[in-house]
Amino acid sequence: MRQRLRALVAVGVLMLAAAGPESAPAAAMTRGCPAGQIFATDNTAIITDPADPALRTRLTRFDHEVRGIIRANGSQPGASTLLNGVFWSRELQQITYERSREFDVDRVGREGLHHIAGVVAKRNHQESVLTFRCLPRTSPQADAVEIQAPGVSAGALHGALVSDPRARDELGGGSVTLDGRLVLVAPLKDLPLARTFTRSLGVDWSRAQVRYGDEEFVA
Repeated sequence: MRQRLRALVAVGVLMLAAAGPESAPAAAMTRGCPAGQIFATDNTAIITDPADPALRTRLTRFDHEVRGIIRANGSQPGASTLLNGVFWSRELQQITYERSREFDVDRVGREGLHHIAGVVAKRNHQESVLTFRCLPRTSPQADAVEIQAPGVSAGALHGALVSDPRARDELGGGSVTLDGRLVLVAPLKDLPLARTFTRSLGVDWSRAQVRYGDEEFVA
């Protein structure tokens, strides 16, 4: 993935309390999180047409390739999830699209995750690949959040980004799983803005899930 505008994050799990706009999530949980996660694609083109055939690929060969890289480096691949990304390009001043996958990685530490992501980036000619390690909310290394929420379409995400200049400039965009689950990544400092933006998408904040962790863009 090229930059934060195309980044997806996975981190430790935290359910958010339904509270006022300035309230913080209630408590952090890391149970059930993989040791690390990788978000990546094998696409190198900039896609501006939502009907582009490349957005319909299931990235099956890429899935097998990344799983092989994970195993070859002594770790265990877990679940892999297809994602439809909708992002704002400051360079092009328009919406771009990307099909990617999120890979869970078990039996891996910080250095091992970094190495695996570097191999994936090099083999697929990516400027960078995003990784995240699950961390408690209170960890001093937790510097970003991932918001997940059901009931959001790629079309709705597109419309919200077009109509909200601040959100598209600061947050960049997000992704939606094939079953309509929003995945929105933001720096920890931008959590209030991300909360407001997701609410504009019709997200019930009491059902939203936020994950905390340590992100790294591996070139």
